[in-house]
Amino acid sequence: MASAVLPSGSQCAAAVAAVAAAAAPPGLRLRLLLLLLSAAALIPTGDGQNLFTKDVTVIEGEVATISCQVNKSDDSVIQLLNPNRQTIYFRDFRPLKDSRFQLLNFSSSELKVSLTNVSISDEGRYFCQLYTDPPQESYTTITVLVPPRNLMIDIQKDTAVEGEEIEVNCTAMASKPATTIRWFKGNKELKGKSEVEEWSDMYTVTSQLMLKVHKEDDGVPVICQVEHPAVTGNLQTQRYLEVQYKPQVHIQMTYPLQGLTREGDALELTCEAIGKPQPVMVTWVRVDDEMPQHAVLSGPNLFINNLNKTDNGTYRCEASNIVGKAHSDYMLYVYDSRAGEEGAIRAVDHAVIGGVVAVVVFAMLCLLIILGRYFARHKGVFSLTSSQNKVMGGYSVAVRSMHLLSFGQGRENAITVVN
Repeated sequence: MASAVLPSGSQCAAAVAAVAAAAAPPGLRLRLLLLLLSAAALIPTGDGQNLFTKDVTVIEGEVATISCQVNKSDDSVIQLLNPNRQTIYFRDFRPLKDSRFQLLNFSSSELKVSLTNVSISDEGRYFCQLYTDPPQESYTTITVLVPPRNLMIDIQKDTAVEGEEIEVNCTAMASKPATTIRWFKGNKELKGKSEVEEWSDMYTVTSQLMLKVHKEDDGVPVICQVEHPAVTGNLQTQRYLEVQYKPQVHIQMTYPLQGLTREGDALELTCEAIGKPQPVMVTWVRVDDEMPQHAVLSGPNLFINNLNKTDNGTYRCEASNIVGKAHSDYMLYVYDSRAGEEGAIRAVDHAVIGGVVAVVVFAMLCLLIILGRYFARHKGVFSLTSSQNKVMGGYSVAVRSMHLLSFGQGRENAITVVN
């Protein structure tokens, strides 16, 4: 925004009078000069009124609002002019034949005008004028923002090979100001190199990204995102990477289930190969030896029946595609036919012994309980007095028990002899 003070009315009149007097005949020169000076004296002088406005920034196609405001008004005329100094509004009258300009407010202190459907050609300085003495002028600058008209992403190769470096370009065309381009691979931000081309106040930005691809990048999006003051939200475009890679090979034992290969048993191995493109052929070989005659090959499966120790060795699964080949090895060792059984027998023996010990301990505990209850019940019969256990002359008096039979009645009597 800027303002300027024009020459006062009296100064203009004096200048005009001087020019006219110089060109007039000598007889009329003095009269004309006096007349013009008198007219200039009738023009009112200003009292320091202030005219101001604000700059406007608008997005192309939207509405710009221009406001000419007077701080102190004395009902002087307010006028709005376009960058070509054509009058848009003089007070509340619109001489310019452009219906996009509409009067929003008119008073002695403000002239407010809207401009709809703004285009890049509307950009520039618009002047507010106030007819005081001296006249005042202020200008507002309309800046038009233009979002990118087109956003394109281009990959050098539609299909890349693992480990290859490819070039990716993104172009944002015809924007104002120039756009900022950011790169993302999935959620990871990458750094590109941008070039700006200006043409007729518009900018085209091209950003280049050099990207080394891996098999993990297959199916991952490469995103070109634009940042621009005229763009709200995310303006972006993306392409999905297509990466070819050599096979990944894995051998799985499907039989025997316990994993122990013994003489007489059967062995079945399955080869799993994944790659892009998918391998169409999977082959089995025996490293440094020929494949056993009783081995059966069926696509990715290897089957060996009735194993013996001559089958020991390394068996290799190979897979290939247009990118390359890969392999995985399985080392076979055939154990004796009873391998693993001794350990199982020992485990059974230990279990049996443990069970027997537990039964014996339980029986002893039961016997102790029965004996304890028996002695507790016959406590009075088998008790001894302290006098009967005295030591006399180094000798102990023992308690004797005699078991006598009754001849007359045929019954037993228990007699306890103390002395």
